[in-house]
Amino acid sequence: MNYKQRYTAFVILDSIIVLCAIFFCYWVLHPANHIFSNKLILLSAIALLFSHHIAAHFFHLYDRIWSVASVRELLTIFYSVTISIASASLVQFVVNGDIYFRLMMITWLVHIVMIGGSRFILRIAHDRTTIKPSGDLKSVLIVGAGQAGTMLARSINNNPEPEYKPIGFVDDDPTKQQLTLMDVKVLGTTEDIPRLVQEKNIDEIILAIPSLGKFGIHEIYENCSKTNATVKIMPKVEDVLTGKVSVNDMQDVRIEDLLGRDEVKLDMIAISKKLTNKVILVTGAGGSIGSEICRQVLKFEPKELLLLGHGENSIYSIHMELTENDSNRLTEIIPIIADIQDRERIFEIINYYRPDVIYHAAAHKHVPLMEYNPGEAVKNNVFGTKNVAEAAHNFAVSHFVLVSTDKAVNPPNVMGSTKRIAEMIIQNLATRSDTNFAAVRFGNVLGSRGSVVPRFKAQIATGGPVTVTHPEMTRYFMTIPEASRLVLQAGTLARGGEVFVLDMGEPVKIVDLARNLIRLSGFTEEEIKIEFSGIRPGEKMYEELLKPEEIQEEHIYPKIHVGRANALDNESLQELLLKLQSLDIDDIKEEIVAVANNKWQHSKDRLGVSM
Repeated sequence: MNYKQRYTAFVILDSIIVLCAIFFCYWVLHPANHIFSNKLILLSAIALLFSHHIAAHFFHLYDRIWSVASVRELLTIFYSVTISIASASLVQFVVNGDIYFRLMMITWLVHIVMIGGSRFILRIAHDRTTIKPSGDLKSVLIVGAGQAGTMLARSINNNPEPEYKPIGFVDDDPTKQQLTLMDVKVLGTTEDIPRLVQEKNIDEIILAIPSLGKFGIHEIYENCSKTNATVKIMPKVEDVLTGKVSVNDMQDVRIEDLLGRDEVKLDMIAISKKLTNKVILVTGAGGSIGSEICRQVLKFEPKELLLLGHGENSIYSIHMELTENDSNRLTEIIPIIADIQDRERIFEIINYYRPDVIYHAAAHKHVPLMEYNPGEAVKNNVFGTKNVAEAAHNFAVSHFVLVSTDKAVNPPNVMGSTKRIAEMIIQNLATRSDTNFAAVRFGNVLGSRGSVVPRFKAQIATGGPVTVTHPEMTRYFMTIPEASRLVLQAGTLARGGEVFVLDMGEPVKIVDLARNLIRLSGFTEEEIKIEFSGIRPGEKMYEELLKPEEIQEEHIYPKIHVGRANALDNESLQELLLKLQSLDIDDIKEEIVAVANNKWQHSKDRLGVSM
């Protein structure tokens, strides 16, 4: 039936129900009386009929899809019937000065039963016709017997082309144990997942707890990983409700979901004050971190966003992406090809555009590669940073944020040492500048070009083996968006010379990361082997975020610490930088590692510097 036919059918049906209800109830109460002899009852019936149709129209009883009706639809019937009975009672009172309370109460009850029953017969008929054979369906265990789990179970049951067959729920709420929801029983808690998967021959486990943080996902995944079942996550309820995805659009568990730590939340108001309608410069804008900083910054609608990088292809890519995604067109996005080692060019750019904030993400970051090329690491990470920072100082840039690394803590390698000296440069400038200089230390960034994750994925794709340097090698990990948000937040917290560090939870063993990636890719460790290749040049077994003497326990912002990192005085720093320009490759490595590790006496002897 089309809409008009359907609407008319419901009006006729309800008219019959309304009239039958009141006349039937009058006959039950007064069987000896003739039904149509009482004019007040006839008037009440007419009033009831009209008021019902008005209320039904107001509550949309005639244009709802009753085949998928729920408790909410039942409430609209309750409201509509109650209003119509109250209206008919008011007519009785106006005409007769009295109300037939017994009659109207019984009529109200019969009215609800008959109207509600007529609607839910459609629901029952629909449910019976949508039951499908379950022979080839995947048996599913749903984690979470709450709103999201109910929505998922209902969607699976009502799907005309089902893929899943829900076998049971698991939920850690003791009050839900052994109860039934959508004809599916709560079989146990998350601790019972391995047993239930084996007993019930579960093919797939679906996490349906949208409020679950990453720590919770990690905890549950530990139980799921003891089984051979694949693990999926239900989309966020808000994405389902807004139509972005379907309930049945299951998502794979990502390695980012297993960090065991919730991501940092931004102080949007503070960041907006720093970025909105301002000129923002991002160096290394074509890199993994730099490009994500640009994406995050664009959301705050700066006046100009300057994308500075050395590689034209990467700058072209991020420029095209941001231009296409900037729907408001409130920001002028300007690509700039420049090398931070070119001091004259950097000064020219900053003098011309006069940025309010600089995010300095340009750097050489690959540890083993920089061990073979220490001179290039010094030129880029040390002198490149010096060029950008001193230009910011000279032209009164408001805020300068250096993207640093946890490898700058007690560094045995070239890359970490150059980043620590870069921190010293901005700390030194902070003591004599109106610019708010700050550094932000990250752990390893999942998915970045230098991350182990892309390499592990490539090795898994070719059938393995996955190569890990050492079984005890551990690292701190964070996501690219999380790292970029920390940079933005640090820019609002900087008062001069701070080193900001994210509270990154517990470090992760690289071998555990590899195992999780193998499982998430649908393989077992028997199918994809893990091999240990040995520690590479310059690598540490464990990384640190702060030295013991740098640690301040309190957070200055949720999940963000500020460290008390030591710095060189200006005279010593200038002599060090002057000396580095004249040292050969072998001496460069020894000197920068010594200075970065505060081995002052060794450095003084080599440099002739009084500290």
